[in-house]
Amino acid sequence: MTLDAVLSRIDETLPQALDRLMDLLRIPSISTDPAYKADCARAADALVADLASLGFSARAAQTPGHPMVVAHGGEGRRHILFYGHYDVQPVDPLELWDRPPFDPEVQDTPKGKVIRARGSSDDKGQLMTFIEACRAWKAVHGTLPGKLTIFLEGEEESSSPSLIPFLKAHKDELSCDLALICDTGLFEGAVPAITTMLRGMAKAEFTIRAASRDLHSGMYGGLAQNPLHLMSRLLANLHDEQGRVQVPGFYDDVDELPDTLRQQWQNLSFDHARYLGDVGLSVPAGRLPK
Repeated sequence: MTLDAVLSRIDETLPQALDRLMDLLRIPSISTDPAYKADCARAADALVADLASLGFSARAAQTPGHPMVVAHGGEGRRHILFYGHYDVQPVDPLELWDRPPFDPEVQDTPKGKVIRARGSSDDKGQLMTFIEACRAWKAVHGTLPGKLTIFLEGEEESSSPSLIPFLKAHKDELSCDLALICDTGLFEGAVPAITTMLRGMAKAEFTIRAASRDLHSGMYGGLAQNPLHLMSRLLANLHDEQGRVQVPGFYDDVDELPDTLRQQWQNLSFDHARYLGDVGLSVPAGRLPK
């Protein structure tokens, strides 16, 4: 059987797949609020049960915080791990929601059909795509599509305090040849994307010391250095007018973008004006308006 049969199976069973996603979206698995600890555990247990029904050896591994869902299944030469998270962001302020955040609904929009609910696009919708792909593959072929691990955490929205200790403690079990993150999006509704890079973060603390006491602006303004002005200048100088980082050595270890990938990007019909217009902006960062 070919991949076409699996894709057809996915299309045929889309209503049932949506029902399963809706059930998961109804669980208020807010990881940052201790009041929802039981709901996070309930979401983990629901995923474990679903994965077990597909033939995975699945468990909700306890941590000092919320459980890790770990599921192994299938056979193959290469071991592929799928990572995602079942926890969601808080929902306050509730009055800004058009409908209850944990009462999911499919709605028609100018951009197509969408699911309105907390977690529908971060990250319950994405993680269920992997599970549903495994379900369809097994229905067609009778087995899982290779040696797989599905690893879902419940603290991604609260900075993943249990993730690194858990990875270190289960290094051999989670060792794999390839890891895929199901926490990204599509280029647009009908254009899928393979995300190979994500933005990182760097944190620094600056202390600026100026006068030894509070100064009166009428007597010292214009002569004494103002710490706020110094900090503003420091932050403004981190980038040049084209958005390039000015920190010496920042780009030393950055690989050049392959020409083939650059060409693929240029062939995409990305309209930055429309993209920014959706959030009330018109001038893009990183380059000056012409």
